[in-house]
Amino acid sequence: MSKRFDLLVFDWDGTLMDSTATITYAIRQAFEDIGLPVPTEREARYVIGYGLTEAMQHLAPRADDGQIRKVVDAYRHYYLARDQQLVLFDGVREALVQFAEAGFTLCVATGKSRAGLDRVLEATGLGAHFLATRTADEAFSKPHPAMLEYLIDFAGVEPERTLMIGDTTHDLQLAINAGTHSAALTYGAHDTDALAALQPLGIFDDFPALTEWILAHG
Repeated sequence: MSKRFDLLVFDWDGTLMDSTATITYAIRQAFEDIGLPVPTEREARYVIGYGLTEAMQHLAPRADDGQIRKVVDAYRHYYLARDQQLVLFDGVREALVQFAEAGFTLCVATGKSRAGLDRVLEATGLGAHFLATRTADEAFSKPHPAMLEYLIDFAGVEPERTLMIGDTTHDLQLAINAGTHSAALTYGAHDTDALAALQPLGIFDDFPALTEWILAHG
């Protein structure tokens, strides 16, 4: 059976790596340290997927540039303190091998910084699986389409033969803005109803279910 997609593009945090709780904790601790109003857990989860500066600006729209820099620095301190404890979701490592063997090209589009993504790619040993990666300090933050458009152009594929896979509405709106298809995972930062409202091709509760669907229908 011929494939529907040539390119699979993955978000990182909350999609491939179980990092949502750590990011949420680090955001809230950073705001407390700097003395800015502490966002609720739901508010902190909402901005996961944005670039770091954009996320903090969204949560503190009245803060000046100096306060934003301080909260970003504090966030990095708290996040890095737990960084080595983060793990991939069950089934991710095996699935990436299966996708490559099935002939898909794989890429990453993430709100992480380049330094942050390179660090986890090295730590997990997954870097070799991806043709290209794009981070929030190399393109406009999600859901602006530039990040995904770059990967599509780099891979030499058409948008309609690209599947964006993520756990937030930012990922799904990114796909819409870039003219690609999308698939959603429910175990990350945003709830199922919000994901469903953006009409991804599929919504999956774990990575093995997504993998089975892609291998059968992708």
